[in-house]
Amino acid sequence: MPEVPGHTVPRWLVNRRKRPDATIRLYCFAHSGGSAAEYVRWGDHVPDIEVWGVQLPGRGSRFDDPQYTRVGPLVHDLVEQAAFRAPFAFFGHSLGALLAYETARALRERGLPGPERLLLSACPAPHRPRGLPPIHHLGDRELFTAVQGEYGSLPDQVAEDPELLAIMMASHRFDFEMVDSYRHTPGEPLDLPLHVFGGTEDRLPAEELARWQSHSRGPFALNLLPGGHFYLREHRAALLALIRAALTDHRPAGPPVDPLSPDL
Repeated sequence: MPEVPGHTVPRWLVNRRKRPDATIRLYCFAHSGGSAAEYVRWGDHVPDIEVWGVQLPGRGSRFDDPQYTRVGPLVHDLVEQAAFRAPFAFFGHSLGALLAYETARALRERGLPGPERLLLSACPAPHRPRGLPPIHHLGDRELFTAVQGEYGSLPDQVAEDPELLAIMMASHRFDFEMVDSYRHTPGEPLDLPLHVFGGTEDRLPAEELARWQSHSRGPFALNLLPGGHFYLREHRAALLALIRAALTDHRPAGPPVDPLSPDL
């Protein structure tokens, strides 16, 4: 859908720093409960890339918008209502990786321009089981405990404020329901380079991340950085260097990691 002056649809896409001379745009999909704000800040550190965030309902500037509980309707509306300006690539972390992948498939199905590259982080391949029990049905405190136990990604003081806890757990609950209900529909692999990233201390081993390779006929690269599920916060500079090399130098993100290596 083309962007029309005064049209409210581009609320799906947010940007912190315009770069009219950028060689490519990077659209980032956040993790469960996450906001585009964390990712658009990357634009301060990659001067040759224009970084955009995909802002899901229920957070940030879309705090009052109804949230989704299923991947299919969310991707349908995103593709119908947002305009991705070529040339571009997608980056997604955790749930965001799944959404980036399904959005790329949806663009192809509609005959629309798609991403030149797909960069996916800390997420099992879509045809693989998630490996964790459903948690979206839990109450606020139980859900907070489950998220902290698995990811350790939230400030502990959130649990001390019932109102803040309810707000934060709402977006997590909707997002985890999307993850828990997702079922992959087999289809033709994508025809683009696929870059997969993960943390060496995350629960997803390299051989599991490597299963993404079957979803693209293009070049595949797997890179692991030190850290757990949110390795990208501790090692942002290293990840951005890999992303920048992939997007601006048009080289693979690094030599593929051997998933059977005894060093992993």
